Amino acid sequence: MLVSYKWLNEYVDVKDVAPKDLADRLSLTGIEVEGLESPEDGLKKIVVGDVKECIPHPDSDHLSICQVDIGEEELSQIVCGAPNIKAGVKVIVALPGSRIAGNVKIKKGKMRGQVSNGMICSLQELGFSDSVIPKEYADGIYYLPEDAEVGTPVFSYLEMDDTIIDLSITPNRADALSIRGVAHEVAAIYNKKVAFPAVELKEAAEKASDKIKVSVTDEKDAPHYEIRVIEDVKIGPSPQWLQNRLMNEGIRPISNVVDVTNYILLLFGQPLHAFDYDKLGSQEILVRRATEAEAFTTLDGVERTLNPENIVITNGEIPVALAGVMGGLDSEISDETTTVALEMAMFDHTSVRRTSQSYNLRSESSMRFEKGINQSDISLAGEVAAAMIAELAGGKVLQGAVKGSEVHPENVKVSTTLENVNRFLGTALTQEQVNDIFAALGFESQVENGTTIVSVPPRRWDITIEADLMEEIARIYGYNNLPSTLPEGQTIAGFLTETQKATRKVRSLLEGTGLSEAISYALTTEAKAQQFLLKDSKVTRVAWPMSEDRSTMRLNLISGLLEDLSYNVARKNSDVALYEIGHVFYQNNDPKKDLPIEENHVAIAVTGNATNKSWSNKPETYDYFTVKGMVEELIEGLGLSGAITYQATQLKEMHPGQTAGIYLDEKLIGFVGQVHPKTAASYELKSAFVAELNLEALIEQEKTPLIFEAVSKYPAVSRDIAMLVDERNTNAEIAEVMTAAAGKFLAKLQVFDVYQGANIEAGKKSMAYNLTFVNPEATLTDEEINRFMAKVVKNLEEKINAVIR
Repeated sequence: MLVSYKWLNEYVDVKDVAPKDLADRLSLTGIEVEGLESPEDGLKKIVVGDVKECIPHPDSDHLSICQVDIGEEELSQIVCGAPNIKAGVKVIVALPGSRIAGNVKIKKGKMRGQVSNGMICSLQELGFSDSVIPKEYADGIYYLPEDAEVGTPVFSYLEMDDTIIDLSITPNRADALSIRGVAHEVAAIYNKKVAFPAVELKEAAEKASDKIKVSVTDEKDAPHYEIRVIEDVKIGPSPQWLQNRLMNEGIRPISNVVDVTNYILLLFGQPLHAFDYDKLGSQEILVRRATEAEAFTTLDGVERTLNPENIVITNGEIPVALAGVMGGLDSEISDETTTVALEMAMFDHTSVRRTSQSYNLRSESSMRFEKGINQSDISLAGEVAAAMIAELAGGKVLQGAVKGSEVHPENVKVSTTLENVNRFLGTALTQEQVNDIFAALGFESQVENGTTIVSVPPRRWDITIEADLMEEIARIYGYNNLPSTLPEGQTIAGFLTETQKATRKVRSLLEGTGLSEAISYALTTEAKAQQFLLKDSKVTRVAWPMSEDRSTMRLNLISGLLEDLSYNVARKNSDVALYEIGHVFYQNNDPKKDLPIEENHVAIAVTGNATNKSWSNKPETYDYFTVKGMVEELIEGLGLSGAITYQATQLKEMHPGQTAGIYLDEKLIGFVGQVHPKTAASYELKSAFVAELNLEALIEQEKTPLIFEAVSKYPAVSRDIAMLVDERNTNAEIAEVMTAAAGKFLAKLQVFDVYQGANIEAGKKSMAYNLTFVNPEATLTDEEINRFMAKVVKNLEEKINAVIR
């Protein structure tokens, strides 16, 4: 929700509060401010110009030479390429030495041999988005009002000297999706009064009910529906102030009638729709459910096939609008419109949401119907809109609103006590302070026998229970003013469960390898949720997601960590090593009925260099063996080394030649390897190495007892062995064969050379190992070592057909 600081001050006087300070206070009271923007920031020396003369450029078929009055003694010559440039219009002029959008500096120069003292600007060149610029100025320069004073800065004429506050509104605070709602919130924060000017609606003697009949088939679909009729309107552009206001709020001006409906949407949070009365084809409006496979063409020109889940507005027979979502192409306002049928309504939020989702028609109107609107202002919003249309389009409003259904909202009574307030919040507030907070919020309250009864107006439909009152008191009193208190009661010595102890140990082990902990969203996209799967699962979608990017419960941790890597790399932090411990959510049943199964996982993701370049060594990049070493450190630290094996495996998101499945007693519990280059590229990474394991399975596995042994006082004996083996033989397989034959005195086995290439038979590889033997009770003799090595050789030759080199 974009909020104009100037517009807000028309209803609550906070001119003594700087926009930055206002944003900070809003954030402290629970409405997050995502940013502040002043449209004129970074722009300078941009003034009003009056084009006195405009002739074609002699050496160009699209340039014009303009003589422009910029408030100086002599006219300034400017060459302009805009197709709509002409004499007699006021324009935006960037003088030599000025700055326009993108920090571009304008200099005096020549164009095709003609001197150009600056630039005549379009709105795009002042930083306005293409999506908000009126279509008649989309490909050319913008005309300023005729009364604009030549030579003065343009910013005030375009309201670029305003500050726009970008609010992130949570679903429970849909009341703040309007300027009036934000005004109430700001007034409560600063203990001020809101003042909404009264609008006088002058109605003609002729009754609207003589022109149109309105009916609703099921009032559950449309609890409130009314139509006002405005005749003799003249469609044209809106006045400058209204266009400025809409553009600053991110909406494109279209025409006076349509702009009024958008203005009221922003002011009241009440969606309106204007029909061309003469195009309806009847004098009747009927709100009903669509029939199966009923055809309807929306404003965007797309023919859609409807179903009984959709609520439609009809002319008694055929649909003219998709309720709460989009109007119809055949009844839209056009330059020929002379009579407007103005709709004010409230629709079933579930139906509106399903319709907007099924046809991918998300809009400002549908969002407000989904989250809720102020039921007490529906008719008022229509009256203000009708009065504005009459004023701006020269029409007359017929007497009365024709209603097919009507809601009668009442204040909600919610009770609490001072004792409960102070107990819940840990405060020592007085009754007078609590009453003052409710008064600041605009809630009437009275105390009866120690109970505070609060009358909550319909504009705050989110407040229904005592806990809601506690939240309002805490917000206005100030979360930062709440005292810090310790829990009261009997002190009980706490302890950690075995799972908690093991999880802490996992953190310690991973951080010891150089990893940093990350915490990612448990919600992701459906596509990312289904990547890097350890086992097949259905997805669990959230019923009311914040966005499509956070719509599905994750089935892996790696996709979130890759997003974290990408975020860091995009900000020039190219060497990143992260781990995460968190739940994934498997679903074997119906996701709409059954809760998912939560399983605790641990994951690792790294990119860039493991060690950086220095005067004494070269940089070393992360690779498969780095991450596998981290996994082995973890497993060994947990005492599970004997139960874990690694086998080559295939995952579509992983590199086919550098991925190993991690098995616990022949059960797959994880994997380690390199992310497939295509997958890495989709996350905007050059390369990444990852691992993910089922942490629950690791923790539940029986641990090998930790036994301390004294360092042997007898010397260790080391022997090397090299062999030629088939390239399909893995290190794990060879090590298992050698360990089984070497006997109990084998203390260490390590591969130190792997070679394929010249002088080696195709399909073969050379591998060399070092074996260390230690007898803690005696010195080993050469005869004993030779005997051990002979068994090792024999086992290698018999079981894997190794050729000893």
